[in-house]
Amino acid sequence: MRMSKMLFSTQREVPSEAEAQSHVLLIKAGMIRRLASGVYALMPLGLRVYKKIENIIREEMDAADGQELIMSAMLPAEYYQESGRWDVFGSEMIKFKDRNGRDFCLGPTHEEIFAHVLRPELQSYKSMPKTVYQIQNKYRDERRPRFGMIRSREFVMKDAYSFDVDEAGLDASYNAMHDAYCKVFDRCGLDYVIVHADSGAMGGSGSQEFMVKSDIGDDTVASCSACGYAANSELAPCPKPKVDSADAQPLLKVHTPNVGTIDDLTEFFSCTPDKFAKTLIYLADGEVVAVMVRGDRDLNETKLQNYLGCANLELASAMDVKDATNSEVGFAGPIGIKASKLIVDHEVMSMSNFIVGANETDYHYSGVNYGRDFKSDEVADIRLIEVGDPCPQCGGELELVTAIEVGHIFKLGTKYSEAMGCTFLDANAKEKPCIMGSYGIGLNRTMQAIIEHSCDEDGIIWPDSVAPYNAIVVPVSSKNEEQMELADQIYNKLVAAGIETLIDDRNERPGVKFKDADLIGIPHRITVGRRASEGVVEYKPRDTGENTDLTADDAIAKVIATVLR
Repeated sequence: MRMSKMLFSTQREVPSEAEAQSHVLLIKAGMIRRLASGVYALMPLGLRVYKKIENIIREEMDAADGQELIMSAMLPAEYYQESGRWDVFGSEMIKFKDRNGRDFCLGPTHEEIFAHVLRPELQSYKSMPKTVYQIQNKYRDERRPRFGMIRSREFVMKDAYSFDVDEAGLDASYNAMHDAYCKVFDRCGLDYVIVHADSGAMGGSGSQEFMVKSDIGDDTVASCSACGYAANSELAPCPKPKVDSADAQPLLKVHTPNVGTIDDLTEFFSCTPDKFAKTLIYLADGEVVAVMVRGDRDLNETKLQNYLGCANLELASAMDVKDATNSEVGFAGPIGIKASKLIVDHEVMSMSNFIVGANETDYHYSGVNYGRDFKSDEVADIRLIEVGDPCPQCGGELELVTAIEVGHIFKLGTKYSEAMGCTFLDANAKEKPCIMGSYGIGLNRTMQAIIEHSCDEDGIIWPDSVAPYNAIVVPVSSKNEEQMELADQIYNKLVAAGIETLIDDRNERPGVKFKDADLIGIPHRITVGRRASEGVVEYKPRDTGENTDLTADDAIAKVIATVLR
């Protein structure tokens, strides 16, 4: 492709709406353009990268016996109502009515739809196993779209679904998808980690996420370098604490005027935050629940929601807090609280002589002991894992890193097949629900995660496998006939060899051409300059940035050998 004919423009200034380096580079390199918050257009260069990733995914899915089809993105409500997820998705699901008043949504995910469509195809055990997939746009009205295509409102997902007759079959399908995903991300040049994950609204018996470490990641991974354990922090179990055996002190009600935060309390009582237990008030499907964790800990809302089994979980309003505690926010405590449930983190149960709110404005209790002063039948692990907590597998110290989720695989079991009537007759003519798996890869996320993983101050560094073009030929002066003649020869030979190649024939300064080549991340650059008459060019791989003088033929051979290896 001749760059003089390309729909292509780069920016030198940092775009104001960009929050992450990868987002900045996508816009500056002219790969995407913003249409609205969380909604982006893929420009020609960006689309070429996207298509490369799409083809890698398709090749590996087909190699794993996946069969591609395409479902509608406009989906009737009744299928989600059958499974109970029409309301679970909440405000993220983009819902609308057609002209006849029938409820529809723009598809956020397709478990129900695949189960509905495939149920007449899988009526006998002889019809399975089957794995089908699609590569299609998904829609979720994110409350806070950010970081470009990392969290957007419209995105492309490869979603696959397996159907088996038993758990052993599901294990085989799941493992095949696991291996296919490893091959996909290996080919995309990503440094990823596979972690145990929470299944969330998807349900099922287990799941794993494929994560790429990044400062802009929405997820936190707890990992152990000693044994290799890795899990999403939402799922990682916290250790059972040792019981504090200190002698019980008397319960005292203390006047604490205008002291409502942990920082205020530590100063007032001259102690550390671990001597407090904070009580938080939540609404779980509209029901008021009280939750307790140690004062220096953070509540894990995912663990709490899974424990409660609720569809919606949110912090209570100030009015709800006042109704439950008879006090202003900041003075809630377990003694005499009016809530349908009191859920206590198991660490609180082991504490002694701690401080809690007194459910009265400007008052706290000190000398509180679980069992004597209050008790709950609902004790659970509901706090977030922290750096230094022991690994649940080997006891070593855990590390925490932020990461981008690029893929997620689930063992769904019969959750959707039972709800959707997706059943088959086994060898004994007995009707059973199909055993399902679900497997997703975010294409836009993967594209941007590659940049997060591979860039420098000059721009993107695409691996050959997904680069928009593999090589660029840059004549220093497009007005110099000798340079242009050699540049055209090199370009034509590379194209003939099957190398996707650009030639920068624009009437621009050399510095502009070099900066653009680095910014858009073309893996191999051949510069034709002052030694063109000798047949000598400059070869520069984008990843190392090392310039080498080579003959034109040697430079061509170098590019061909590297790209086609």
